[in-house]
Amino acid sequence: MSKIRSIERILPPPPAHMVGDGFRVHNFFPGNGQLGLQRMSPFFLMDYGAKVDFPPTDTPRGVGVHPHRGFETVTISYHGKVAHHDSAGNSGVIGEGDVQWMTAASGVLHKEYHDREWSKKGGMLQMVQLWVNLPAKHKMDSPKYQPIKREEFGKFILPDNGGTIEVIAGNYKGTTGPASSFTPIEMYNVRLQPNSAVSLSLPENYNTGFLVIEGEITISNKTIKSDHFVLFANDGTDIEVKAENEAIVLILSGEPINEAIFPYGPFVMNSKEEIIQAYTDFDNGLFGYLED
Repeated sequence: MSKIRSIERILPPPPAHMVGDGFRVHNFFPGNGQLGLQRMSPFFLMDYGAKVDFPPTDTPRGVGVHPHRGFETVTISYHGKVAHHDSAGNSGVIGEGDVQWMTAASGVLHKEYHDREWSKKGGMLQMVQLWVNLPAKHKMDSPKYQPIKREEFGKFILPDNGGTIEVIAGNYKGTTGPASSFTPIEMYNVRLQPNSAVSLSLPENYNTGFLVIEGEITISNKTIKSDHFVLFANDGTDIEVKAENEAIVLILSGEPINEAIFPYGPFVMNSKEEIIQAYTDFDNGLFGYLED
């Protein structure tokens, strides 16, 4: 039997910090200590780059070569363009509305910069980067890369011109997303028109949070403003989202990975010994080569 899911907390954006010289982000979890390491499992980290304007430059800003192991990075662009390269030979440009889903798994070197042509003009950047944990049995799988264009998302048109649900991963009322994941995940962009509403039903045991990308929404008579994150309790399935004006909401919901977790630096593993091994493998060049 369905039951209304309650709001556990509404989090304002934490103080921003720079990642490299190209990404000004608010770290909602786990770095600000508000949610801990496991509360949004399988989502381990969320850096939200709220809207910021970058002036033109001939030298693209970004983050130089760095390693990853034990998880996936999911980058969602709302404004701006970012170029990606990794030591597995993958590269591409994450355009406005697109997603890059990189499975680091056993280990890759990675770098990301503002797209060179976009940098020459400058403009607004707004992005989300998630770290999605991998279960222990998949942490040492081979790396892979899923470049997903916005036009490839599953699209569910809401009735009465209410808007669109863009399904990146999972399934909304029979509309499926193109991304493959190692554990069950629901990830949608909900784009609402003025004076509209949408009903969502997500498994009670899934850890669930919404990030308001644009506008503001109302849930259970509580208003959530733009750039705020709402965490839901695991006490029901049904959530109704209302918008008086145009709004965009990122929906994150996933089955938790009930395993020990030991993160350190750019690695997310299950034990201290595995972290030490990751650094040893990195020092020995086992993550490949990538020019900075």
